[in-house]
Amino acid sequence: MGIMRTTSFDDRMQERHLADQGELAERIADLLPTEGSLEIRPGIFLYRSHSTKEPMCGTCEPSLCVIAQGSKSVQLGEEFYRYDPAHYLVTTMALPFMAEIVKASVEEPYLSVRLALDPAIVTSVMLESGQSEGTGGVKAVDVSPLDGNLLDATLRLVRFVQSSQEYDMLAPLVIREIIFRLLNGPQGNRMRHLAQIGGHSHRMVRAVERVRQEFDKPLRVEDVATELGMSVSGFHAHFKAATTMSPLQFQKQLRLQEARRLMLSEDLDAAEAGFRVGYEDASHFSREYKRQFGHPPIRDVERLRSNAVEAIST
Repeated sequence: MGIMRTTSFDDRMQERHLADQGELAERIADLLPTEGSLEIRPGIFLYRSHSTKEPMCGTCEPSLCVIAQGSKSVQLGEEFYRYDPAHYLVTTMALPFMAEIVKASVEEPYLSVRLALDPAIVTSVMLESGQSEGTGGVKAVDVSPLDGNLLDATLRLVRFVQSSQEYDMLAPLVIREIIFRLLNGPQGNRMRHLAQIGGHSHRMVRAVERVRQEFDKPLRVEDVATELGMSVSGFHAHFKAATTMSPLQFQKQLRLQEARRLMLSEDLDAAEAGFRVGYEDASHFSREYKRQFGHPPIRDVERLRSNAVEAIST
C-alpha cells in the first residue's frame, strides 16, 4: 500500500503566495507591455523596467509600494532601504529620495505597483476599526515583510483596474482593506501617524510642506520652529526622526534635485540653475552638486543625456 503524502497548511500558504506573486507580475506586464510608468487608475501606478539603472532623484507622496518582480533600493538622507517581492515599502511624507532599480532584465523585468495613501481614508479606516493615534517619533519611510493577506489584497486591486464596473464597485473596498491590513501590520504606527491630526507628526508634515514650497529661499530654522510652537532643538530632533535629515539637509536635497531638472529639461547652465534654486555662489553650488551626484553639474547633465540617447537607440 502506497504512502499518502499530505501538504501542510504552511506549504499551501507558501504555494498560494508564490502563485499570487506570479499573477501580480503577469498582470502588471500585460497592463504595461513597454518600459515606463502608468497611472492606470487615479492613485494607482504601475512601473516596468528592463534593466538596472543609475540612481534617480525624485519625491514620492504617501504611498504603499509593492514589487512583483525585481528589486529596488531607495536612499533617504544617509539611510538605505532595499525591497523586493518579499517586502513592501510605505512612505508617509513627500520626501526627496534617490531610487535605484538593482535587479531587472529583459527576460524578467522589474515590475511594481504603487498605491497613493489618502490620509482621509486612512483616518476613516483607523476610526472605524477603533484604533488610536500613533505615539512617539516615527520615520516617514520603512520596509517590512509582505504577508499573504496584503499581497492578496494588492493583487485583487490590480485585477479590478481592467473592469470599470468592478473597479468602481469593489476597488474602494479593497483599498480600505489594504489600509486596514497596513494599520494592523508592522507599519501600523507609521500609518496612524499619517492619519494623525495633531502632535509632532502633524507639525512635521507642515514643516516639510513649508520647506518644499520655499526651498529656494533662505531657511531660518528658528522661524519655522516658532511657527510650529516648538523649541529649535525639539523641532530639529523631530524633523530628523521623521525624514532622516536635518531641515537644512532636506532643503539642500530639494534644491539640488530641482537644479538638475532645470539643466536637463530647460537647458539652463549651472550658474543659472544654481541661482534659480537659491545658491548665490556658483562655486558653492558646484561643490555641493558634485558631492550629491558624483560629477560636476555640466558633466553630470551631459552624461545623463548621453545615457538617454543610448537607451533610445537600443
